[in-house]
Parts: sequence; C-alpha cells; structure tokens
Amino acid sequence: MNEYKHTKLNILIFHGAILIALCALNTPLFAINYKNISNEVTQNIDVPTSFDNVVQQIQYDFLGESRGVSSVTVVDANTIHVKITFSLKKEVIQDDWQVVVTPNFTPNYHWAPHLTPTDNHIIDQHVFRSPALIVSDNSKMFMLIPDLDILGNDTPVRWYMDMDAEINKLVLGMSNSSVDNHILFKREHDAVYPEGEIEIGFYLLKFNDEESINNPFRNALSFLWNNWGHDLYKSGNPLDEDLERYVEHTYNWAFNSWSESVWQEFELNGKKVGSPVFIVNVTQSPNYPGEINEREFRSVWNQAWFSSLRSASGLFRYARRTGNDNLLQKAILTKELALSYPKKNGFFYGLIGTEMHQVEVDGVKYNRSSGWDTHYWGNSNRNPYTWNPAESPFHLLDMSWTGLLMLRWYDELEKDERLIEYVKEYANSLIEMQSDEGFFPGWLDVSTLQPMDHLNRSPETSMSVTLLLKLYELTKEKKYRNSAIKAMDVVIKEIIPTGRWEDFETYWSCSRYGSDFLVGKKVNRNNMYKHNNFSMFWTAEALFESYKLTGEEKYLKFGQRTLDEMLMTQASWQPPYMYVNVLGGFGVLNADAEWNDSRQSLFSELILQYGKMLDMREYYERGHAALKASFVMMYSPDNPGTKELWEKVYPFFDKEDYGFMMENYGHGGRTSPEGEGMGEFTIYDWGNGAAAEAYNRILDKFGKLK
Repeated sequence: MNEYKHTKLNILIFHGAILIALCALNTPLFAINYKNISNEVTQNIDVPTSFDNVVQQIQYDFLGESRGVSSVTVVDANTIHVKITFSLKKEVIQDDWQVVVTPNFTPNYHWAPHLTPTDNHIIDQHVFRSPALIVSDNSKMFMLIPDLDILGNDTPVRWYMDMDAEINKLVLGMSNSSVDNHILFKREHDAVYPEGEIEIGFYLLKFNDEESINNPFRNALSFLWNNWGHDLYKSGNPLDEDLERYVEHTYNWAFNSWSESVWQEFELNGKKVGSPVFIVNVTQSPNYPGEINEREFRSVWNQAWFSSLRSASGLFRYARRTGNDNLLQKAILTKELALSYPKKNGFFYGLIGTEMHQVEVDGVKYNRSSGWDTHYWGNSNRNPYTWNPAESPFHLLDMSWTGLLMLRWYDELEKDERLIEYVKEYANSLIEMQSDEGFFPGWLDVSTLQPMDHLNRSPETSMSVTLLLKLYELTKEKKYRNSAIKAMDVVIKEIIPTGRWEDFETYWSCSRYGSDFLVGKKVNRNNMYKHNNFSMFWTAEALFESYKLTGEEKYLKFGQRTLDEMLMTQASWQPPYMYVNVLGGFGVLNADAEWNDSRQSLFSELILQYGKMLDMREYYERGHAALKASFVMMYSPDNPGTKELWEKVYPFFDKEDYGFMMENYGHGGRTSPEGEGMGEFTIYDWGNGAAAEAYNRILDKFGKLK
C-alpha cells in the first residue's frame, strides 16, 4: 500500500491577524471562536494519478488554527482511503468544517441518502444508514463513502454529507445540526472540538465498467456490507434469538393481554367478522394508570401499509403450524371482513371505521370510539385531497395490494373461490383504466370512478403489475399478462433511470415537504427527486415476477438495480448513536428519519428471493437481517436493551405489555440513551403483526433461519 503525506506551511499573515484581533478584543487565548472560518483557509490533498480522471480537486478547511495532516492510502485499483487528522492544542469552537471533493467530469446522475435543497441543509449522520454520495456519467461512476470505523468511535462533533449537483461538489463535514421541516437537517453554529486529536476519513471508489454504470449501487452496497455489515451480522446483530418467541409474544399481546383494545369482532349484514384494530397506544395498556385516549379513529384497514388481510395470512400460517383452531378462526374472520368490503364497478373500499366522540373526565377530554354500530366504509386518508377517510378517493395501489394478497391466500392457504372472483372483477376494471402509455392512475373519484390529478404516471403502477401477473398465473387469461408487461415496460423506461420514486407516502404521509411544489420535479441542487423506497420495493418485486414469467434478462437486470437502490436505505452498520440494534433495518425516504421501519418485514422475502436466484450471500444475509430487525423494537425480555429504553419512557410497562412494538425508531431525527426516538403506539398491521406474518411466510417458504 502506498501512502501520500501532505503538509502545508503555516500562513503567518493569518496567524498574525488572529493574534492582533484577539489582543484588540482582549479575548482569552483558550476560548477562540472561529466563526465562519471554513472556506477562508484550506488545504489541498493530492491523490494517485490513477484517480485523475475522476477527481479534479480535494480541499479541506483548517480546524481553528490547525492545518491538519492528511494521508491517502491506496486500498486497491478502484479504491483509496483519505484520512485527515488535527492535533488541537486547545478547545476550538467553529461553525463548520468540511472537505470538498470536486469530480473531474460532469455527472448526469446523482444519488445521496437525503435531500439538501439549499446551502443551509445537510445530510446529518442520523440518516447514515448505508451512507454514500454517488455520481456517474455514461462512461464512469464515482462515489464517496464515510469511514464508519472513525465515525463508530463516537466523534465529538456530528458528521454530515452534502451533494451540490449544480456546482459539482461532494462534501463530508462536521457541524452541529437541527431538524427542519419533517424531516430535513440544517447546519447550526458553535460546534465544540475538544483539545486533542480529531479524525475524519472517507473512501473514494471509481469504476468504468458497463455493469457498474448501469447499477451504480451494487459496488457501494458490497463495500459497506463486506467492511461492516457481514461481521456484525455474524456476531448477532440485529438479533441472535429464536424469532418464534417474538411471534408468540405478538399473538399473546394481540389476542390475550391487550385483546380488549386490539381484537375487534362484530357483525356485518348478519355475518360475523373480526380483525385486530388499526392502531393502539400506550394509554390502552392494561398497566396504564390513567384514562384511555385513542390516538386515531377506530378502524381496520386494507391498505398498502396497514393490511389486516396480510397479517391474517400470517396468523393463518401460524395457527395451521401449531394446531391452534382459535387463532385459525380469527384469521378466517379477517378474511371474511376483507371479502365484505363493498364495490363500485369492481373497485372497492380500503377501510372500515367507526364514528368517534369525546368524553370528559376530571376536566380532561379523551377520544373514544362510538362502536361498530356506527361503522362506515372509506379509504386511506394519506392522499392529496382530504384528511377525511369517509371522503377519500379509491386508491388503485391499495386495491391491487389487497387483490394480490387475496390471490396469494387462494394459492398458498385455502382454495376459497370467492377470492379469485373478487379479484377478477377488480382486475377487469383495472385494465380498463390503463393509459395508452401503460401506466395505471393513482386515485379514482369515488362517485365518478374517473382518474384524479396526482400520480397518474408513477411507480405505484408496479403493484398492479404483480397483481395482474399473479392473476394470469392462476387463470391463464392473456389479457392480464399483456396489461402487466405493458405497464412494466413503461416503468422501466420512465421511472428507473431517473429515480422518480414518487408514491403516496413520498408526499402525503408525515413527511409532506414538497407536496405543494415538488411533485414530478427534481430538487435542482441535488439533481434528485424526493423519493421513497416503498415504490422501489413494488417495482423490484414486479420485475422479479416479470423475469420469472418471461425469462427476459432485462427484467432481472433492472430488478436487481431497483432492489439495490432500495437496499441503499437499509442499515449496513451499527452507529454508536443508535441505542437499539439497527443492522438490516430500513429507513423510508430521502426526507425522513426512521430506522428499523416496519417495511423491513415486507421487504425481507424479496431480498431472499433475489439472493436465491442470483446465489448471493450478501442478499441472504441482508434479507435475514431485515427480518430480524423487524422484531428489534418489541418490548420483550428477549430484547433487554430495547426493553430498558421502553421502561425509561413508560415505567408502567410490565409483562402484560410484552409484544408491544413501535413501527420504527428515531423518527424525529434524534435519539438518546434516555429513550428519545421510542414512540408511543403499535400498529399491529405495520408492526408486530406484520413482522410475525413475514416470519411465518418465510418459514413456510425458506425453512428455519440458520
């Protein structure tokens, strides 16, 4: 290995000016505050000539008066490691420090983990899940990856990244930060660097082969997993326990200790139906000392996130395996509820809810359900039009997902012909809605059944592809196949190359940044769309099924690229500032902050399927890590670290609460050893019930985890 050491002479005029200013202001020498010193005094770093075609310049700031020492180590023909060390003789207070890498070409593709729409925004270390800045043109690909070994030593000042596509700069820096606009991050003032050594480092990787340019994520993922993820996974992160115990906690929680709040059973038109409720919070714990206050309207959903039918299929598998007829009947009641959702020309509703009211106890008002006698049908209120579920439009994504689950129930669990007929009626109406280009619309007006104004050319189309391919598999009716392939091809052409991963969650969930001005447009400063990994998943799955059906290599190639882009949102390491295990867990989108989000249980089987098809150990490990991460947030004696955090936040938790599980961690952009980031609710169908479903499904298809 070659090492290049670089130093620079002191700039005496600068030092003199500092000393004169300090004397004039009578400022003590041990309390220098270097306001806005970055960009005033910098050092250059030379790199090996083999990187001249990708690196024009690397320049970094002084830290206080220290010019630092840089080293460049050649790792292999495609990789170099850069480290910068400062030896501080006294504490330094400085607003910002950064090292700037300027590529020696003009990229036409950019990728970063988070949006930085202005010069004040940064990619805070909180969202360093698989951190990399990636740029490419038609002949080369180049990336920067922070040195996670150094960051893993818990540095005194937070690290950040930034990518300014407009001026062609990649940045790694150190600064205080604040959370902005759910959820972006802004640089803040007065970072404090203690006396002693301060280190920061990063890797630069370059590739010019066609495969790397066509899939710019594979090399980054391989590098991150080989250097950090693999060994962590083998050591037992995120979990090294029998997942069966977590499943037992889940079902005991839902159908025993919390059943009074969770399990809902009622009649519709003389037919008994049932399901776990959409959401419960800590006030509904049997150990909570106060009054119950329901967080949202009491309801049951069949939607892209919260799918009671999906959870019920997992319960069915578990009950069948264990011979538990009581749980089997509960699963069947949920299937009966799904088949009861009323239709309009084949299109059907996505939820059933109850009216709510308030009660006053000791002068305080609490939200309560008015009971299932007040039920109404509606659709997901995560949409651009209304927050009222009773007025929300039909969402084709939700209907196609529910239809797909019905077909999988029919194919894998029980041959209930009503499931096929229910889906065929919907699918026949669905293909009538397909545009000449191939896309399916986003939402339909409930009254007119006409397409509305948003996401009519989006990757939500991919969910309908998978549904139609499954229906073709079961019926052999070619119209479903033809419609699906037409849709798949337009997604390949219009969505994948530019990363336009816009779906309902991208703009109309909790992260609404850009919903009023950014839909369909890139953030110019980053040359990226606001994007969400949910639509990456639907597309990777649809491409996998398209390849299985047709055998055409393009579907596998684009499928792996899409899967890999999704995996860039998966944690490939364990940061010291995350106080639960996070390896294998997923984030959500490039303007939000979750770790260990519940979607990882949904994603896990697909990762394993690609691993099996491509015979890739990394995918096997990532898929199993995703499944295991799905249980990390559970309050359980099997998760002692997580359990301790729960009890710091909710000291009344006890054994009756085993199985309670928040859907994610660190959603607010910050975590702490005191329990910040733990949340206060459980969504059975997007939390413990969903994780249990994934385990039971993967157990049936892949066998016991080894």
